Amino acid sequence: MDTVKIAPGFEEIMPKEYQDLVNDGPYGRDLGVKDLGTFKELIEEHPLCAGCSLTLSFRLVIASLPTPEDTLIVTCAGCFGVIHPQISLHCTIAPFGTHNAFASGLKRALKVKFPNKNKDVISMAGDGGFSDIGLAPTLHSWFRRENFTSIMLDNECYANTGGQDSGMTPEGIALNMSPKGKQFPKIQFAEIAKQAGCAYVATVTPTKPRLLGKMARRAILIAREVGPTFIRVATACSTNYKLSAFEGYQKAKSFEPEIGEYFTEEAELYIKEIEKKSPKASSKGEEENED
Repeated sequence: MDTVKIAPGFEEIMPKEYQDLVNDGPYGRDLGVKDLGTFKELIEEHPLCAGCSLTLSFRLVIASLPTPEDTLIVTCAGCFGVIHPQISLHCTIAPFGTHNAFASGLKRALKVKFPNKNKDVISMAGDGGFSDIGLAPTLHSWFRRENFTSIMLDNECYANTGGQDSGMTPEGIALNMSPKGKQFPKIQFAEIAKQAGCAYVATVTPTKPRLLGKMARRAILIAREVGPTFIRVATACSTNYKLSAFEGYQKAKSFEPEIGEYFTEEAELYIKEIEKKSPKASSKGEEENED
């Protein structure tokens, strides 16, 4: 916690935003999505497209961190890469597709340096980063049972580079740089995560904010002790799919029948025990079906 405090004598000359973050931020307070609006958030502005559901999902995830002061996010090339300067978290960008390999090394190093403290590592990338370019490092991190959370922000295309189709683009969809349409079905990545050994797998959309927050929290807690966890968040890309912000929201809602959770037996017992001991932890998912 000392790293986020203002050095004595500098309180009055620090920017007001920083003062607010130190005095009223989420560090050390165990807050969640249901508390949004009552504290200074880790992200409040961003340079991405208006109505971007990927950014909304990012905001909801980092609002749900059990211990943001002890969390490190690893990403790779993608739209959200330009968000990093806007958030008050430890972040690093790995070479494209290597984010899970990068996260594996970081998690192991943090475990050695801080053996008695939970240091949460989250690997966050787009659908192309996980299902295409980063497929091998992702799978092998799961095969090795690395203790960190992977979150796919699935906007069903390579949005940052002009709209190419990815492995997660639905079959037949034509985009800016793939005018003939996708030639094979969307990869069932959640099923791959289960078979590869993830202890917890979830699919969700930002149109269910409290449910997304609950799943993110569960994934992080389970990854600490049980094994790798994975969340696929459906984040419709309004720009490349030629949608208004509202239409993008409606497209995200169309993913709702896919919402679900999978636990290994060990993971389910573990999270039930945690949520039983800490009513506040489980209450973060209250009214989770509200939009």
